[in-house]
Parts: sequence; structure tokens; C-alpha cells
Amino acid sequence: MNSEATTDIENDTCLQAAKIAAQNDLFRKALIDPKAAIEVHSEGIQGQVFVTPGVSAEGMEFQTAALKAVATDDQFEEGNDPYGDHTFGTVKISGQKLFWKIDLYDTDYTYGSDRPFDPAMTRRVLTIMCPSEY
Repeated sequence: MNSEATTDIENDTCLQAAKIAAQNDLFRKALIDPKAAIEVHSEGIQGQVFVTPGVSAEGMEFQTAALKAVATDDQFEEGNDPYGDHTFGTVKISGQKLFWKIDLYDTDYTYGSDRPFDPAMTRRVLTIMCPSEY
């Protein structure tokens, strides 16, 4: 290996995607798992969760089931996760298909994060929506 070669995460897209995926998975799992919530806190992973009006209209029980389904979703393949960062998925609740999406923002939630793999510089926004709202 060349001495100029580096595996520094800032320069390695695959390492960045893997780190983002692990952080996104932790963030989602913390929705329902107290142990994951503690780990998210210790890792400094921060964010917000939103449901769209279509999901909200289905009622609290439906929303709770949607959160649980999103938190436990592990169906990632090239078609729904082309970058390997676990930022998008689909789940079914009571026969209804839902999309979930994680966007990675700067700490002010204004722009995309310049360092999406760095929890200190990134805030996550998880949105759960009906396909018609995408």
C-alpha cells in the first residue's frame, strides 16, 4: 500500500457510509429501546422525529406501531439503500405501506451537514410518511 494512501474516514466514502448507517440505526432503535437511547446519548447522536399529516390522521396506535416498525426495520438492499447509509426504508402497518427517511443537517437544522458521519456536527431528522406524501 502506498504511503500516501489513507483510510481516514473523511476521505473514504465507504467508511463514511458505514459510520452513518450505524449512527442512523442507533438513532432509529432509540425510538423504542431504552438501551439504544442511552447509547445514542453517549454517542452524541441527536435529532428529531416527524410524522406527516397522513400518518398522524391514522391515530396514536397506528403511529406507535409505525415508530416500532421503523425502529426495527433492517431490510436494506441496493434498491432502497444505494449508498449503504440506511437513510431510507419502507414498512407496512396494518397493510398500509409507509416510507421513512432520515435527512442529515447541520447543528442548526438549516443546511446539509458538511460532515454527516460526525455526530457533533450533524442532526438527524427522521420523517415517517405515506407514499403519497413523498
